[in-house]
Amino acid sequence: MSDVYVNPVIYFAKYKGEKLGISVMVLGESGRGKSRSMKNLNPEETLVIKAINKPFPFKSVDWKPCTKENPKGSLYTSDNYDTIKKAMLMAKDLGKKVIVIDDAQYLMANEFMNKSAVKGFDKFTEIAKNMWELITTANEKLDDDMRIYFLQHTETTATGEVKAKTIGKMLDDKITIEGMVTIVLNANLESGNYFFTTQNSGNDTCKSPEDMFPEHRIDNDLRQVDDAICEYYGIEKQKEK
Repeated sequence: MSDVYVNPVIYFAKYKGEKLGISVMVLGESGRGKSRSMKNLNPEETLVIKAINKPFPFKSVDWKPCTKENPKGSLYTSDNYDTIKKAMLMAKDLGKKVIVIDDAQYLMANEFMNKSAVKGFDKFTEIAKNMWELITTANEKLDDDMRIYFLQHTETTATGEVKAKTIGKMLDDKITIEGMVTIVLNANLESGNYFFTTQNSGNDTCKSPEDMFPEHRIDNDLRQVDDAICEYYGIEKQKEK
């Protein structure tokens, strides 16, 4: 997997102290339109981090890889937590105010599979710690006009609740990732129409601040979601593509 180019001198010199990024979780089963919802974001102001290397489900000629030769690119693939955290912290300098991690649950799944031969339960604690540190970096170490979207699959618990997919009950006992963010949207599909839900239905973890979105069901469009968040918090919206 390729890693984003990070200037270590700038990275270690600039990012000290706490900030307040805006973290958002977008949950949904495969095929419910999570990745599709990114198509109207402005690539010049967005950094998409792919935990697994797969094509976008839409035409993406404007989305260029972020490399040493092209550090202002909009796309790279990595499941390395340290690399991703450094990239998040550098995104502001690259003019990227929006970060999308797609699909975030594969960060945990890949780590679990890489440690499948490791005996004992300590690996679950480490997996939970790594995800906790990643979300904490988004929440506390980024500038307060940056938005970080974690796109993640869902699973249904024994009690019928739909929640973010992790690596099982042992990890869930250590960390509830939806509890670390203020906004959780659910991606749904009904009669061929893709949409997001913005409030809890009684059997899921969906939530958003009062009056942030006009309806409990909104268009499947991360750009519209981002505009609503910017308007709610009084920060600058992305430029049109």
